[in-house]
Amino acid sequence: MAIYVLSDVHGHARALDEALDLASPADDDQVYVLGDMVDRGPASVEVIHRVRALPNVHVLMGNHERMLLDVLLETGEMDSFTWALNGGYTTLTGLDGLEREQCVELVEWLRGLPLFDVVDTASRRYILAHAGIDALEARAYLATAGVDVSEGRGAAAATREQLLDMMARQADETLLWTREDFWGQPTGLVGADGTGPVVVVGHTPSIVLSSYADRMANDGVTADGRGMVVPVGACPATDGVADRIDIDCAAAAGAPRGRVGIVRLDDGATWYGTVNEGE
Repeated sequence: MAIYVLSDVHGHARALDEALDLASPADDDQVYVLGDMVDRGPASVEVIHRVRALPNVHVLMGNHERMLLDVLLETGEMDSFTWALNGGYTTLTGLDGLEREQCVELVEWLRGLPLFDVVDTASRRYILAHAGIDALEARAYLATAGVDVSEGRGAAAATREQLLDMMARQADETLLWTREDFWGQPTGLVGADGTGPVVVVGHTPSIVLSSYADRMANDGVTADGRGMVVPVGACPATDGVADRIDIDCAAAAGAPRGRVGIVRLDDGATWYGTVNEGE
């Protein structure tokens, strides 16, 4: 069983299909979608249907799903104008095309999405969220839980349950919206021996990641300017291991730069679906 992760499809159903066809996860593999299925692209509802139909799929909430819920359920401060500025009108058009019962069921499903997860491959543990974490807060909690993360020890000694408790104490705002604070500093969770959990997120399009992060494994763009998966943070203090991975391949930007990326965590293999003109 392998673990595949993707994020920030933003309504680009055909590019999602292309990436999934290339990656070809088996029925017993696990697929994690880290939010922002909706808005900007033309087929948000179709993306949700495709994601929900995948075998063994696990979906996290993104900031765009939260904006949708804030507006439709009047549960937050986000207003419909701001949502529209962020591409929400395309999602609203798709929802308007559903029968009322279908729309209610879909919105309730979105409402129940979790904000994080912790998963294991044969060789490493990964923390999954949409945007990132507050690393200082995370390390502080682990210290109170008896996990010594000081002096380059990292968090390899933390159990999955401790990491889940750690994530449950993170602010929703951080998990859904953080950017510069997360990418601008190491997490401290990967130790000097290279062990410890790696944080995998979307939210920040790789084509602008260099504005926030250093120690990027690549430029965040291909030679022709398209988004790509970016491991971040490899350095001597982590024994050359990237402690963060950005999997937002800029589908929100549309053509010609946007892609939907999929990563297999077990071996780091990547596949891409390209957002074409008119999509």
